[in-house]
Amino acid sequence: MYNMKSLYLIVLLCACDAYKILVITQMPSKSHSILNDGVVRQLLKDGHEVTYLRSIEYKNAPPTLRQIDVSDSGKVMPAAVINIEALMKNEVQWTTHEFVKRMKAAVAIKTVENKDVQKLLNDPNEHFDVAIIEIIYNDLLASIAAVFDCPLIWLSPVEVNSDVLSLIDEIPNPGQVSDILSMNTGKLSFLQRAEELWSLIKSQFTNYWYIDDIHIDAYNRLIAPIIAKRGRQPPSFNEIRYNASLVLGYSHVSTGEAVRLPQNYKPIGGYHIDEEIQPLPEELKIIMDNAKHGVIYFSMGSNLKSKEWPEEIKRNLVKMLGTFKQTVLWKFEEQLPNTPKNVYISNWLPQQSVLAHPNCILFISHGGLLSVTETVHFGVPMIGIPGFYDQFVNTKRAVNKGFAVKVDMTYNVVEDLKVAVEEMISNPVYRQKAKEYSFIYHDRPVKPNEEISHWVRHVIETKGAPHLRSPALSVPFYQRLFLDLAAILLIIIVIAIKLLRFAFSSIFQKKISDSKKKNR
Repeated sequence: MYNMKSLYLIVLLCACDAYKILVITQMPSKSHSILNDGVVRQLLKDGHEVTYLRSIEYKNAPPTLRQIDVSDSGKVMPAAVINIEALMKNEVQWTTHEFVKRMKAAVAIKTVENKDVQKLLNDPNEHFDVAIIEIIYNDLLASIAAVFDCPLIWLSPVEVNSDVLSLIDEIPNPGQVSDILSMNTGKLSFLQRAEELWSLIKSQFTNYWYIDDIHIDAYNRLIAPIIAKRGRQPPSFNEIRYNASLVLGYSHVSTGEAVRLPQNYKPIGGYHIDEEIQPLPEELKIIMDNAKHGVIYFSMGSNLKSKEWPEEIKRNLVKMLGTFKQTVLWKFEEQLPNTPKNVYISNWLPQQSVLAHPNCILFISHGGLLSVTETVHFGVPMIGIPGFYDQFVNTKRAVNKGFAVKVDMTYNVVEDLKVAVEEMISNPVYRQKAKEYSFIYHDRPVKPNEEISHWVRHVIETKGAPHLRSPALSVPFYQRLFLDLAAILLIIIVIAIKLLRFAFSSIFQKKISDSKKKNR
């Protein structure tokens, strides 16, 4: 009887710690789904009930997970934005803030307009204890947390940047925190600091003149009426977008920069990596085990397709890779003719399991943050061939840290890649640096997935964690920059100058008057 009571008590306590959590994907892509799945996996492990707005199905879902398919939102993105050949020809405007932000706004609006999402939002019986929403150059989806009147946690899939930090604190110094679309990092030169300042100004200008109007219009049209139907006065969009309790950032000092962070920004990079690495398929295991000279792993990620390389470059890549004595595993979406004996092609490879194998000596990557994090996690040096978005700055940081070499995505990529591979294979410094940063990555007091559990629960149990929020959010812009103090000092200086001028003028006039009297 005593044991049954104890068991009942344990079950009751577990039930009390279980919450209803909403998780929302903003970017409809495989890599972003991997990150969001990592959060969902941990929340389900903790016993929470999760509603997941996702673009790719979460496999083997338990009954505590409800999935809402929002993959249609990806249809508003131009097909060429992630096409290798289009990127090589500079046909895509990934470097302009307006292009990227308009595209992200269109995706977010399409997500909110989804009929199943609208059904969820309009159901007065639906409630959540917290909403965890992916944030990428767009904060419209913050309004969904306002519908359910629950705390908001932003989930940032990129390294620390001003767009995210400005939502929970003041805008950081652009000379120290690079823009996501930047190619500058580390200690910046005068011109680079000028570039970053100009980039920040352009980004803020774009928000003020174009993007904010799109967000506000969508909020007033799609969200505010739903809040009103729930019996509450709809807050302004600015109140909503700056109401986040916390940011869970996919960042870490081993892959990013040691910049100052507000109390409610938590760097938890690496949480998507499995604690127990899955064994390799038998055929692949035999190939890697028997690679006497090591394995080179080549993958352009889940968004960029290697089959989209121009035909001549594909042929030359095959020939070039065949000149190495190392075994090459190439993630490629189609079979190629005349493949050399040392080159193995597959449309899918278990990346973490491949990188974890002791014979993997080099990773040729697109420089996505997940791949950079995995190369640091497993201590494998990297060649980065960045194509778009944050891949340039991710690769540049890896190069600065000494465990990577950058190769430009140009029509000379084959020749440049050959030189880079030969350099990295012959020079042990790159592997040594990868091991050093791998130690830094792993040497932290708490595992990143455990931080997810802690901070989500902390936000819920402290009713939005107001104690972590920066006081800068409640300070007007002019006060943050001391413009009021500057104005007062300027007034004082102007008055002082006028008084001094008046005094000198009076003294001067008196001397002239006295002089005239003496001369009479």
